[in-house]
Amino acid sequence: MKRRLKAGKSRNSGFSLNVLTDDEVHEIHLATLEVLKNTGVFVEDEEAIELFAGSGAVIDAEKKVVKIPPHVVEDAINSAPATFLACGRTPESDIALEDNRVSFTNFGEGIMFVDPYTGEHRQSTKKDIEMAAKIIDYLEHVETYERAMLSHDKAPSVQALHNAEASLTNTTKHHWLGPVNGYLARKIVDICAAIVGGKDKLRERPLLTFTTCPISPLKLCKNHCEIIMEGAKNGLGVNVVGMAMAGGSAPIHLAGTLVVQNCEVLASLVLNQLTCKGSPFVYGSSTCPLDMKMATASVGSPETGMISAAVARLARYYSLPCFTAGG
Repeated sequence: MKRRLKAGKSRNSGFSLNVLTDDEVHEIHLATLEVLKNTGVFVEDEEAIELFAGSGAVIDAEKKVVKIPPHVVEDAINSAPATFLACGRTPESDIALEDNRVSFTNFGEGIMFVDPYTGEHRQSTKKDIEMAAKIIDYLEHVETYERAMLSHDKAPSVQALHNAEASLTNTTKHHWLGPVNGYLARKIVDICAAIVGGKDKLRERPLLTFTTCPISPLKLCKNHCEIIMEGAKNGLGVNVVGMAMAGGSAPIHLAGTLVVQNCEVLASLVLNQLTCKGSPFVYGSSTCPLDMKMATASVGSPETGMISAAVARLARYYSLPCFTAGG
């Protein structure tokens, strides 16, 4: 198992990047609790609504709005583990993800590909995913693997299964994967169980983490809820990646954007812990500003780096492993 270097410790001198003070982080947390209690989040899945109701949340059944009391949020934060062991197919590929410790993964979601042999700019295929997984498996300083591309040559209804099969059979490293919905999540669990020798062994050494995104502002759609619950039921970690867009689906100022994202991620954490207390959870973010002139996501902007640094600070405040976009 690998434990990478710490990003930094509080010191009396030297360079550091601290975008939020302790007081500012606490203010964002208190604002988050206020929004979750008074405004709530839209929850589309009925099973998820039942879990929230059983915890003492206030449910508006007609509007499907769930208002979560502060003590429920705090309990979920306290029950989620601070250290997440990202297991690979072999123990040598395991890596500990925890407070302030930095590791790297590749970027995912590539939909177009420049063929290295023909120079053609085309949609990616399952074969491309297999090649990418082998390359990432070889790179020493990329410790985990996120499914790099899409199997456009396969039917959309089963594409996630082909993505998983192509990735899991071509890398020994821990894998991050978006399963699309609950049905495909269950099938991917079966694939992982077949690789490690059964669901019991998969619980002991989960080699895959589900990745899923809430919809801003403040919406937990059905597929998102299903993935969170399936991961928790089967002992897999869940990486909830907030994707609020400052000036679009979230307030234009960064503090307000952080509050919206924090509400979405913490509401997802509550559902995760209500499904199975102590389930591994990763605080993720790909939040960025909206380019007002071009109406596009400015993922390479300085503000994206500021948001990612602030998210890492929030995750440390909650003692949760963190996953942020590099821009």
